[in-house]
Amino acid sequence: MEKFYSQLLENNKEWARATVEKDPTFFEELSKIQNPPVFWIGCADSRVPANQIVGAKPGDVFVHRNIANMVVHSDMNMLSVLDYAVTVLKVKHVVVCGHYGCGGVATAMSNKHVGIVDNWISHIKDSYRFHKKELDAIEDYQARYDRFVELNVKEQVLNLAETFIIQKAWSEGVPVHIHGWAYSLTTGLVNDLDCTIKNNEMLRELDRFDI
Repeated sequence: MEKFYSQLLENNKEWARATVEKDPTFFEELSKIQNPPVFWIGCADSRVPANQIVGAKPGDVFVHRNIANMVVHSDMNMLSVLDYAVTVLKVKHVVVCGHYGCGGVATAMSNKHVGIVDNWISHIKDSYRFHKKELDAIEDYQARYDRFVELNVKEQVLNLAETFIIQKAWSEGVPVHIHGWAYSLTTGLVNDLDCTIKNNEMLRELDRFDI
């Protein structure tokens, strides 16, 4: 374990050296300003690295991660990061990226007790409840699992659009587009779920704030 930890530090030195060798002003310029066009809400799974998936450079993607890429309206951590991304950084795209093979989603499909994370899993179970009829009609477990990953992402996209933070930005003419993706661990490819929301007119009237 100590050897692995030491290797991490050596890897960092090599990465910094190679980066400066390629571009001597890279870190100097990067340190001056943060201006990412994308805010990424993804799963905490170590196999789903935001920047690498889309070939982005440091500074391109502002990232928030949690179990199963959830947008919970009482989660002050997520809301604080969202507010900073939209209000201060002026991101133009918010991507909710789930992934096939998500452990959080699999747990939500079962009665398994894990621990304190059960409280978080209950929010994912809500997504299943909203789409129970469609999901229960899928007999093959893997197909149902994959579809639940997709539907959960779509629910989080909608949850984002329902926040005051996003709707206030839209009311001020800020062009924020919210997208939903599902990433494949086996191919490395992103599936665009075609659920983009870009203004509050795409929401139910009841979900729109009177701003």
